[in-house]
Amino acid sequence: IPAYLTVAADRVTIRLSKPTECNGVQVDHVIMRAPTVRDIRAAQATANDDDEQRELNLFASLSEVSAKDLEGMMLKDYTRLQAGYFRLVQDDEL
Repeated sequence: IPAYLTVAADRVTIRLSKPTECNGVQVDHVIMRAPTVRDIRAAQATANDDDEQRELNLFASLSEVSAKDLEGMMLKDYTRLQAGYFRLVQDDEL
């Protein structure tokens, strides 16, 4: 597990490489909760068959951060969010 991730059973804390603005506040980390099937379906329903938009919608919902704030993140930090998400959804047996 990368040093920038703190993983729990139902959430992951992602330490950002530099502070960024989320919901009008400067933050140095983002907490993402584990997704439900409902979360996946809702993100897909609002994405109009656009996989990138679906992922943005999903990460925004799971992190309680606006999609616009995620779009303004440095790519390095967005990649950290992706890594955190995949840690949350991988099977423990793998």
